[in-house]
Order: sequence, then C-alpha cells, then structure tokens
Amino acid sequence: MRDVAVIGIGTSRFGKFPDRSFHTLGGEAVRKALADAGVAPGRIEVAYGSRIFLDQITAQVVLRDIGIAGIEMINVENACAGGATAVRCLWKDIATGMYDIGLAFGVESMTTSPIAGKLIAQGDDDIDAKLGSNMPVVFALMARRLMETHGATAADFAQVSVKSHQAAALNPAAQYRKVLSIDEVLGSRMVADPITLLQCCPNTDGAAAVVMCTTDMAKSLGARPVRILASVLQSSDYFFKKRDLTSFDAGRNAAAKAYEMASVGPDDLDVVELHDAFAPEELVHYEDLGLCGPGESVGLLRSGATALGGRVPVNPSGGLLSLGHPLSASGVRTICDVVQQLRGEAGPRQAEGARIGLAQMLGGNVNGLEMGAAAVHILARD
Repeated sequence: MRDVAVIGIGTSRFGKFPDRSFHTLGGEAVRKALADAGVAPGRIEVAYGSRIFLDQITAQVVLRDIGIAGIEMINVENACAGGATAVRCLWKDIATGMYDIGLAFGVESMTTSPIAGKLIAQGDDDIDAKLGSNMPVVFALMARRLMETHGATAADFAQVSVKSHQAAALNPAAQYRKVLSIDEVLGSRMVADPITLLQCCPNTDGAAAVVMCTTDMAKSLGARPVRILASVLQSSDYFFKKRDLTSFDAGRNAAAKAYEMASVGPDDLDVVELHDAFAPEELVHYEDLGLCGPGESVGLLRSGATALGGRVPVNPSGGLLSLGHPLSASGVRTICDVVQQLRGEAGPRQAEGARIGLAQMLGGNVNGLEMGAAAVHILARD
C-alpha cells in the first residue's frame, strides 16, 4: 500500500442558502480545494462525490463547470457518513495504485431537500415531522441511559452545546456564531426530553472537498501534505444481540481498527472532529474513541479536556451542533478541519502543537441504535 496525503482542502460557508444550488455550493468547495493544493483541474484523475437528497450524478454536475471531465467519477450515498465514505474510496484508489491523485467532496442543500424542516418538528401541529423525527428520540433514550449509568445531568448535555458554540463563535465558516449559556440551552424548546432544541444540529446547506495524492507526488508538486495514517469504514453488527445504549459498536470497532492501522493510540491524538448531531452523543464518542475509559466520559467533559485549550479539543470547529450539518458534506468537512489544525492554520481555535488528529463520522440508523456506517480517519503532519 502506498502512503496517501491530503494536499488541498476547501469548504463553502455553512448556513441556510435556499437561493443557492447544490452545484454552486459544491463548486465553491472544489475550487478552494484545488487552489489550496495548487493543482489545475485537468490534473485530477478520479473524483468521488457524495449527496443524499435530490437529482443524480452529483460529481458530474458539480465538476462540469470547473473543467473536470473525461475521468472516472463515482457518486456515493452513505447517510451522514457519505462524505467520509467518498474520502475512504479515494484513499483506497490511491493507496492501491489505481490512481495517483484525485478529488473527494460532499455537498448538501438541506433547505431545499424533501426533509427541510422535518428533522425536528416545527410545532404541535406538524404531525408529519413528529412521525418522521425519530433520531432525536433515539438520542434522548441514550441521554437517559447516560444519566442512569454515568451520572450525567441535563446541564452536562447543555455544556456540550455551550462548548461547541464557543468554538463556532471563532469560526468564520460556522452557521451559528453566538456564545450561549447553559441556561439558554436548557431553556430552549424541548424536542425529546432531555434534549432541547439548542442540543440539536440545525438544517444546513454547505459543501467540503479534499484533493489527495501519493506522498511522492505531493513532494513533486511542492504541496503541504498531511498524511492519512488510517482510513476505516465499518458497519454495525446488526445481528449482535446485546445492545448498549451508551456505545455505538460500529464507531468503537472503526476506531480500534484505525488505531491499529495508524500505529497510534488515543493518547497520541491532539485534536478530534466527530459526529455530534445531538449533544449527548458526544459523550458516547469519547468512550468509543478511547479518549477516556468506560464510564468516564462525563468526568472528561467536566474536566475541560475536550474544550478549546484542553488536552484533546473535540470539535474546535464548532461541530455539527453550531457549525452546521449538511449531511454528506460533514464527513469531508471534519477532515478539512483536522488538516487545518495540523497545518497550524486554525487561528483562535488552534490546538497548540497539533501533530495527529482524528476525524470521525457516523451515518444511518438500521435497527434502532445500530449505525449503518462509521468512518474514522487518522491524519498526521510530518
């Protein structure tokens, strides 16, 4: 297997842009990634695009206006992990020698999608949304279990949101840049007890893209490579009978395989970007990623270790909770943010001296709590 590096990153602004098409959002991210890599469009040998909602041939439509054509283009869908899946597929192509350089991107226009306003019920009379809005309920059950088994409180879950909004306030790409208090989070509308509205990710439009190549090519291009030490994509074991409301087996197994592939451990991580669609979820990932031992996630949060300036900042971008969650774009965006951190370019959100980072993304819901996909990438700068 050949060594693979990210040499270009690009994201659009995240927010609600009903007047912008998915291909202009995607095109913005791709152009930025190409410019960051210092690579002309004609140099790209293969491209992966990811989007969940509406239309077809996402990659072809987005890349047509950029001048990329006549190459292999593949479109993938894997729920919220779609973008991370596109990166994983590109990594395999380059690592195994099929191609030397390629592009992966994810894009979503949630405000124009069929589920716009349906993830979180808008009011008591919104029956369709209430019937279809099962994800907050799933994570509310998880939150209740964390309260019973870990001693978590509603204020702890609110603190996750407060932490994310503090980081997003320093991120010019974020959808919401307002610092919140615990009381403000707890006082927002109840969605699924104990989860309130400000503990839920918003509907978001946006895109993110990466250019990747072999490390040898990166040197010849004079690029700024960030090596991919591990790339893992894992589904849940749907037939495993014992269920744990405080863990995702796909996420836990993907992380274990990634650490083995990268020859590093959780203690080596300097920064983490992960899936936090609902605030209580972040506590679960702390343990699944090995950032702390079983039952210790609440203590880790309360210690400040995962906040900006802490031992291992988690979601210094602002995360899905406040930066925003354009579903297919998020799995690429987390990688972009980790690369930015490892380059030392995150400004006031910078994790000092960051050398190794982890990007994680989960997606889908098969039988209650089983995740359809969990992707973990570990990256490092030389």
